[in-house]
Amino acid sequence: MKIVIGAAAGNIGSRIAKRVAAANHSVVLLGNKLDSLQNLNIPNSSSCEVDMSDVEQVVAHTKGADAFFWLVPPALGVSSLKEWYDDIIAAGVATIKENNIPRVVAISSLGAGASNNLGTVTYVGNLEKAFKEVASNVVFLRPGYFMENFLLQKNDILKNGYFSFPYATDHDIPFVSADDIGDVAAEYLMDSSWAGQWTRNIMGPSNITLKEAADIFSAELQQEIVYKQVTYDDIKNQFAQFGANDTVQKELVDLYMALGDPNGAYATPRTFEAHTPTTLEYVIQNKFISK
Repeated sequence: MKIVIGAAAGNIGSRIAKRVAAANHSVVLLGNKLDSLQNLNIPNSSSCEVDMSDVEQVVAHTKGADAFFWLVPPALGVSSLKEWYDDIIAAGVATIKENNIPRVVAISSLGAGASNNLGTVTYVGNLEKAFKEVASNVVFLRPGYFMENFLLQKNDILKNGYFSFPYATDHDIPFVSADDIGDVAAEYLMDSSWAGQWTRNIMGPSNITLKEAADIFSAELQQEIVYKQVTYDDIKNQFAQFGANDTVQKELVDLYMALGDPNGAYATPRTFEAHTPTTLEYVIQNKFISK
């Protein structure tokens, strides 16, 4: 099979690439930096530097694909996340339609499309709606909060002994590893037997609170790690320091507020198929300590 992977240098895309290449499929890696793709050293692959929002480029590099993986990569230096998502979605839609790709796997989110004011959770709902119009066979994977996002606070965790979010201490979150998301996506991409339009929640081994997460970090790192709750204004200011404009700041605060709602996206009931095995303990040992 010829499998095309968008944003292949990211945590999810690179995991998929390794899995499908190991199963002897032909792999096309798409991303905005050629060296990052080539540095993955994926056998039986070709690397293509593309602007994922450019319809012509994406369509050109996905001809003859048997399966197609798509997600919207994170971006801060854009005029608006809504516009960024719309452009990436449009490129995916054109690719599926023009190249008549048989099977598609796309990353969405728990709570996708539940409301119009949920930041990127709303926008991936738009992705689902748009892809359903052109893809006869598509799976939307709806993950919880990525465990790997803790790496963004690695310095504070290891050196200062804390991590922070704007959520209540007892807010329980379905933390999930990007590795597990990639593994699930790879299985769908390599399987030619399924058909139809599906959503699948991916929620990790269990929901855990921020206090429980701090206890896990403390035990694994053998030092006291505490959780500090910050305000949404603090989050807004952090993104401002990273170069996000006022529009993007608001969109990201809307996202954080959606994820912090105790009756919101993360209140999604668990099902058997939503379970994935990688624990926060494993991620800490293998991505905090060993690197």
